[in-house]
Amino acid sequence: MKKLFTAALLLLSVLSFGQIKVLETTPLERLGRVGINDVYVQKEGSQYTFFYKNVEDQEDTSIKNFSFKNVENDYENFFKIIINGFNASPMYDIKLELPNDYVWLHYSKTGAKAGVQFMTTNKVTSSTGISGFLTMEDIKKLFERS
Repeated sequence: MKKLFTAALLLLSVLSFGQIKVLETTPLERLGRVGINDVYVQKEGSQYTFFYKNVEDQEDTSIKNFSFKNVENDYENFFKIIINGFNASPMYDIKLELPNDYVWLHYSKTGAKAGVQFMTTNKVTSSTGISGFLTMEDIKKLFERS
């Protein structure tokens, strides 16, 4: 009887640990950033996520984000779109549609400095956000270009 009880106890202990599965994960790689977490890029596999402090509401300093997969070199193309916007004459806003978000690149000039802001709207939740003012040097730093 003791052997049967011990065997049953061992079987139950093995089954209880059978509920835990180890899942494969892709490493997160933090790329460029501007300021102390004002804007930064994170890469997970082929997905790039841009995080930024929301300056739309001064009382709400939440972190907003938008992301896309690097299909057909989209990360590099996004960089080129932003840089080309700085060189456009006259400067105009560029609207992009991503899988889960709409992103406006809002260009403006303050004195001699030109800059861009990310303005986003989530397609599902309709939540919005606006990043801080980023200069061309900030964009190059964000995308780790010299």
